[in-house]
Amino acid sequence: MEKEKKAYYVNMIEAKDGKMAEVLNFNFGGHHDLAAMVENAKKLGFAKDKHAKEFVLGMRFLHHVIKKNAENPLFAEFASQFEAFKQQVKAKAGCGCNCK
Repeated sequence: MEKEKKAYYVNMIEAKDGKMAEVLNFNFGGHHDLAAMVENAKKLGFAKDKHAKEFVLGMRFLHHVIKKNAENPLFAEFASQFEAFKQQVKAKAGCGCNCK
């Protein structure tokens, strides 16, 4: 069964001295439902809901970068540790989709 692809547009705006300035933007996608992942992450006991959002985005972005740059020596030792951590999170909170 083909997984439904989702597309997101990330736009970071810096608020400084009462002014708003766009500092970066990019497209991001995959089969994960980020909103569902945030709801599931709330089971992990974060002090604030915004921490669940930051956690999910951080995990997804880092996972994507490691996966797309698997040959980069920067991730040689860390990739397996990150994968183990990700599996712990999935076991406790799920991931918001039907992936394994």
